[in-house]
Amino acid sequence: MTMDSERLKPPGLWARVFDSDIWYSFTRSKVIMAAAIVTLLIFLGALFAPLIAPHDPFDMASLYLMDSLTPPMWEEGGNPVYPLGTDDQGRDILSAILYGSRISLAVGFASVAFAAILGISLGLLAGYMGGRVDSIIMRIADVQLTFPSILIALLIDGSVRSVFGGIDREQSAFYVLVFSIGLSFWVQYARTVRSSTLVEKDKEYVQAARLIGLHPLRIMASHVLPNVMGPVLVIATINLALAIITEATLSFLGVGIPSTQPSLGTLIRIGNDFLFSGEWWIAAFPGAALAILVLAVNLLGDWLRDALNPRLR
Repeated sequence: MTMDSERLKPPGLWARVFDSDIWYSFTRSKVIMAAAIVTLLIFLGALFAPLIAPHDPFDMASLYLMDSLTPPMWEEGGNPVYPLGTDDQGRDILSAILYGSRISLAVGFASVAFAAILGISLGLLAGYMGGRVDSIIMRIADVQLTFPSILIALLIDGSVRSVFGGIDREQSAFYVLVFSIGLSFWVQYARTVRSSTLVEKDKEYVQAARLIGLHPLRIMASHVLPNVMGPVLVIATINLALAIITEATLSFLGVGIPSTQPSLGTLIRIGNDFLFSGEWWIAAFPGAALAILVLAVNLLGDWLRDALNPRLR
């Protein structure tokens, strides 16, 4: 009796994961596995930066200007204390990359989460309600699609700073970036969720929920939303890389994270001022870290899009 009950026991979560088509697709590609490992290492390095970084680049009292512009340790004049060299303020480049990746990833995750919440909510509302509500939301989305996302982010960033000119830029830079980048990415979520909602709202389970008198908001949140989340996960993964690039671009242009708490984009901007004077490492290493991070996340996003596509199974 016990053996029969064990045989009839449904498989656990991890057993279902390792037996799924997505896991098979993941393990079949060495490139995707390498991208996942690289992404995980960068995430862990950013998360545990205070523990593994050789120095604290944000502690201005610990910086020594006599060590500024030190080349990497394998070049003449290099110092093993600073493996990748230092910048013009004496900050260790390796430590700055670890801390900068932390800021870039935080901005990326927060802006993607904000864009997803806003886009999913408006997409559900437009697809389920239809009529004038749908027309207004979609016309706003169509207008925003005519502008590049980086231009939208620049406009929103400039508008917020001009309206709230009295706020401390160093304290508000993170939140302004999240708000501006998130508002420039919500359209993709809204259009995707709206299309899926138009299909789902006419199905039997939604009609049954209406017949028993459930509130439309509860129907959208409890019944429709779980069935439209597949494409949203793919968009969020790809948009994470785009959000990191957008943050780096804004910081490179001088309207992002200030130089006192540099992200990868700010480090590249600082290094660009010294690039032609021979101090190439200040821009090269943060640029390489940014490129590797974005490439790895993009590869994972492309794989996830193909893995969740039933036509390719």
